[in-house]
Amino acid sequence: MSEMLRAPAEVKYAAELDYLESVDTGPKPFSWRLSPRMVRLFVLGSERADGLDREIAQKWFGDRSFVERSIVTLASDRGLLLIGDPGTGKSWLAELLSAAICRNSTLVVQGTAGTTEDHIKYSWNVSMVIARGQSRESMIPSPIMTAMEQGVIGRFEELTRSTSDVQDALISILSEKYVSIPELNDDNIVFAKPGFSVIATANSRDRGVNDLSSALKRRFNFVRIPVVTNKRSEAEIVRFRTEELLRRHSIELDVPPTLLDILLQSFADLRAAAASATSDDEKLESALSTAEQIGVLEDAILHSQFFGDRTLRPETLAGSLMGSLARRSPEDLAILNKYLHGVVEPRAKQDGGGWEGFLDGGRQAIASLS
Repeated sequence: MSEMLRAPAEVKYAAELDYLESVDTGPKPFSWRLSPRMVRLFVLGSERADGLDREIAQKWFGDRSFVERSIVTLASDRGLLLIGDPGTGKSWLAELLSAAICRNSTLVVQGTAGTTEDHIKYSWNVSMVIARGQSRESMIPSPIMTAMEQGVIGRFEELTRSTSDVQDALISILSEKYVSIPELNDDNIVFAKPGFSVIATANSRDRGVNDLSSALKRRFNFVRIPVVTNKRSEAEIVRFRTEELLRRHSIELDVPPTLLDILLQSFADLRAAAASATSDDEKLESALSTAEQIGVLEDAILHSQFFGDRTLRPETLAGSLMGSLARRSPEDLAILNKYLHGVVEPRAKQDGGGWEGFLDGGRQAIASLS
């Protein structure tokens, strides 16, 4: 296998999937590669009570009921819609489920304002059409149509970013389970094979952009993924992703637990401030998601590796946090400056430690950004 910048889950965790498939004796819906119990175990990790000969790492951190309901939905051949704020792990969960169920998570349509019906059905190879006319050979199937033909999972990212016409094209696919090709006289219907389903994601902050129709909503089971607010769970997620980053870049750098605590507490403070704000101008534009925490820590680690002394310091962490969250000027800068003086400064005087360096780094970052 050639090197990949980012391997899909079925490649990255191929050894685990092979092992689970070899010991799986449970009933499997349709053409699933793993039983529902093994799919859950792959996503949430193994425990001693599972009685396996090897440990299966936890890959998604959240309430197991969300994973179980997602699996049950896909086993019923209904569409699954994962909805939540940015950075709650919707896409990662969709990728893991697809990898475990059919060993293919790459049949993805990315929803945007420019997504057309062709992106979820089919288009044509123009040169072949000119040379030989329209035929199944000159047709270019979409990832969703390919999933139908193979009886596997197709994914639709950011469904509510697409226009209503595009969304409506999914209705017949989810209900009738076939796509008509009126341009052809023969072999002009593609039927979905058993095992086909769609996992879509939607950003709850996009409500009102392109709301789903009632007809399309009926074709999906909704699973709402909440923002992680439990510090312990959030710390596990950030630590898991950070370890992946360090391995990928072959970086030998320790993340001091005190700095991870500072990062988690800072986001908790800023979320509390946003919750009590009375207007949008008093809220950071950032969603303050777990994914953004990971981005801040990644930025700080790489900066320490390439431009520091390969030691993660609170000043560097503060600079990364301010630089990542200050997206509007002067609104976000004013909010962050207020946080530094109103929360971090008293905490640095009382607790000292890393908070003093964090305060100094934050002040320097604000000054450079102003």
